Amino acid sequence: MNGDKPSKKPVVKETQGFYDRPERFEIIGGIRYDFLSSPKYVHQKVLTNFYLAFHTACCLDGETLLAPMDVHFDEENIVQPDVIYIARENRGIIRDGFVFGVPDLLVEILSRSTGSRDKTIKKAMYERFGVREYWLADPEYRVVEQYVLTEGRYLQAAVLAEHDRLQAATVPCLTMELSAIFPEEE
Repeated sequence: MNGDKPSKKPVVKETQGFYDRPERFEIIGGIRYDFLSSPKYVHQKVLTNFYLAFHTACCLDGETLLAPMDVHFDEENIVQPDVIYIARENRGIIRDGFVFGVPDLLVEILSRSTGSRDKTIKKAMYERFGVREYWLADPEYRVVEQYVLTEGRYLQAAVLAEHDRLQAATVPCLTMELSAIFPEEE
C-alpha cells in the first residue's frame, strides 16, 4: 500500500419533501379555474401537430406559442390557450415574458376536464376581447370548429373533419390538412 487513506464513497441521503410544482390555473371574469390534471397523450400530440403546422406555414409572419403561456386580457381574465398565434405586427403584446393583449388566433383542444369551459365562457370571453379567430379542436370526434369574429360576434365559419383542409380566415399564411393534426388511432 502506498499509505493513502481509502477513498470514501459519497453518501446520498434521502429526505422527505415535495417537488416544486407550480400551480396551473386560469382566471376568467375574476373567477379562478384550476387545471386538475396534466393533459393526456392525444391532447399533447394534437398540440404538437398544430404547432408544427403553424410554424411551417407562418414562422415568418408571426409568433406561435403553446400552453402553458399566460395571456393577460386584463386583471380579471388571464388564460392559457393551447395554441396562441400573434401576427408579426402585433408582437408588441409579448412583454415581460407573457402576453398582454389580444392574440390574433387561439386554439383550444377539448378535453373532458376543460371542454365545456372552452365552448362557453372562454369562447364568450375571446369574443368580448376581440380575438379575431378561434378554433375548437375535438380529438375524440376528430373535428375542428372554426369561429371568425364578424362585427363583434363569433360566426361559425366551418366545422371540419379530419379529412378536410382548414384555411384560417384571418391569417393568410395558415392552411393545414387536418389529417396531419389528428394522430392515428391506437
